[in-house]
Amino acid sequence: MKQSLTKITLPLLAGLPLVAIADVPRVAVDIPPVYSLVSKVMGELGKPTLFMQQGASPHGYSLRPSEAQALDTAELVVWVSTDLTPWLSNPLASLASEAEHLELMALEETQVLNYRDRSVALTEAHDDHDHDHDHDHDDHDHHHDGLDPHGWLDPENARLWLDAIARRLSVLDPENAEIYQSNATQAKAGLLDLQIALENQLTMQPAPRFVVFHDAYQYFEQRFDVPSEGAISLGDASTPSPARIEAIQQHVLKNDIQCVFSEPQFNPAMVENVFGDTPAVMGVIDPLGVELPLGPTLYDQLLRQLADALKECSAQQQP
Repeated sequence: MKQSLTKITLPLLAGLPLVAIADVPRVAVDIPPVYSLVSKVMGELGKPTLFMQQGASPHGYSLRPSEAQALDTAELVVWVSTDLTPWLSNPLASLASEAEHLELMALEETQVLNYRDRSVALTEAHDDHDHDHDHDHDDHDHHHDGLDPHGWLDPENARLWLDAIARRLSVLDPENAEIYQSNATQAKAGLLDLQIALENQLTMQPAPRFVVFHDAYQYFEQRFDVPSEGAISLGDASTPSPARIEAIQQHVLKNDIQCVFSEPQFNPAMVENVFGDTPAVMGVIDPLGVELPLGPTLYDQLLRQLADALKECSAQQQP
């Protein structure tokens, strides 16, 4: 009877997909775009855990118990930079001290940029390229100097990071190393195709003239040659004073700004109050993909949304 069962069982098993015997590493990540990149590399073997609530600002955050548990049990923690999440240093040391750490912006191959002096001065007149710092406290509760940590918005960085993620996973899980490397190679090819498509989409005449609320986009701007005209660090807690509103409106008019891009956390009524008396078209862009479904395609969708917003802005220009 035992011989008969063996003959029946083996052919059935032969038709099933191969499944890794060993558990894949437990991976904890900080923001949705990194979740997406790690998901691309892990593929069907598993998925990472997001240790920050989707939609929260990464610059200041308090871990919930389940998120602290994700760090405590992680074998690999992948995050952008301590410049983006300065609060993370202590949890990494206390909760994830035995895990492997992968800080993406610290990788030697990462292309890094310093923050620009691009904030719109609101106390005196200035020309297109003479933007002084706005010293008001901004909604992201961090200082815009030193390293700009928003490097994921350059797809060339993202492609480099896919390789780095695959290498770390392969060390932790050598049985599946070939799968990680293959997934990374395939994902890199997909991102290269996306970059080429966006370059074609963003070859626009006339170029869009726009300002953003949060100077988080220079990696995208430089990669695709679509520079903004400055950043307006407006908090979303209260409406600016009438004098400040007037200064912003004068900047928009003087510099022929066609589009103003806020982010999802900003109060739409406040945005309308500030820009409603200007000809600027108001839109919303998001560097984190907070409203996109978590998964391997989130990163691609995020870049496409940015490109689409700028394309629509370009359409507002007069020939």
